[in-house]
Amino acid sequence: MNGAFRVRETDAGPVRRYPAATTEARPRLESTTFTPFARLALAHAVGVCADVFVTVSLADSIFFSAPAGAARGDVLLYLLLTMAPFAVVAPILGPLLDRTRGGRRLVMAATFAGRAVLCVAMADALDELVLYPLVFGTLVLSKGASVSKSALVPAVTDSPEELVAANSRLALIGVIGGVAGGPIAAVLLKLAGPEWVLRVGALIFVLGVAAALAIPRARHVARDETPEEREALHAPSIVAAGGAMAVVRGVVGFTTFFAAFVLKKQDEAAWVYGVVLLASALGNGLGTIAAPLLRRRLREEWILAASLVVPAVPLLFAAREYGRPSLTFAAFAVAFAAASARLAFDSLLQRDGHDAVRGRAFARFETRFQIVWVVGGVLATVFFGGGRSGVFLVSVVLLFGGLTYVGAVRRQEAPRNPPAPGAPRG
Repeated sequence: MNGAFRVRETDAGPVRRYPAATTEARPRLESTTFTPFARLALAHAVGVCADVFVTVSLADSIFFSAPAGAARGDVLLYLLLTMAPFAVVAPILGPLLDRTRGGRRLVMAATFAGRAVLCVAMADALDELVLYPLVFGTLVLSKGASVSKSALVPAVTDSPEELVAANSRLALIGVIGGVAGGPIAAVLLKLAGPEWVLRVGALIFVLGVAAALAIPRARHVARDETPEEREALHAPSIVAAGGAMAVVRGVVGFTTFFAAFVLKKQDEAAWVYGVVLLASALGNGLGTIAAPLLRRRLREEWILAASLVVPAVPLLFAAREYGRPSLTFAAFAVAFAAASARLAFDSLLQRDGHDAVRGRAFARFETRFQIVWVVGGVLATVFFGGGRSGVFLVSVVLLFGGLTYVGAVRRQEAPRNPPAPGAPRG
């Protein structure tokens, strides 16, 4: 920090990069090793770890314990539940994040507290119909925490060039939190049952409340959204990137459920599921590492385009020789593409979106992406073709979306090259 706060100019005037730190709190912040980014990262890691406990406790009852035909109905209901929370997140939580002093960190703390209470309630209702409304509430709060985290990233970085690296570090920290919590939750599930997994998850969420409240408060409260700020979200760069990211999220939704149903239909052993999940986790980790390295040479737009086009080519060949290796490679490639694309899109929106309405922007785009993810999952749930056709479909969609986005980026860059002096226009 070099003893001073950095300032970045925006259309609305100068905005401090650390808006939460007041002048009086400055000596205290500089005397501690817990920077604003470290506090956000800690809260994010705790939240991911606790989410893993919830996922492990519910996975057996929703999918793996049921036969394929019955699992389809449960999965379709689950998909509807995952889409519904955004009807709340977009119109309510988005403006709340921007208009309330300290709103982004307070919303994150509130989501942790709410999920702790719901975990305790779910532990006593695993075999009852009320479980599904409780799961719905947990998903609403989880999406609110995700939007809050994304909206806070620009406030804890020094410059727009650091956004990809900051998002990458947060993603890696989230992976570490999930990897740390997964084995513990699995062992607890085996020894004590799903209800105790949920209760321990509730305790972790309580720790998340303290971590979220340690994030610095925002200095400014956003005013009502102006037409100019609303129009900024329709900038060509943001619209085109949003379309490309929607393709990726749809492919992720399709691949996740298609792979699960193909393996279940073929009565594959449990270790095959584990290998596919490991390949997906590896792809996610490598994509998270690759994105900030690529940012040193490429802009966010080209990272996003490469995330679609590059995995599509080997997937076409994988579809020809379908088998367990092909499905495993598809899981790896899609996870790699999704991780890199997500970091690039978040950084692009943080770069080009208006500071005052960033919470609303992330809420709106998350709503669209979740709908597309659900559509992909629904198609996979009702689509009982062979594994070869699923891998081929994923590769074609990625390739088409990537080439379309490359054309959009090239069209956006064309006007940036002005004609030479004296040259005719048009």
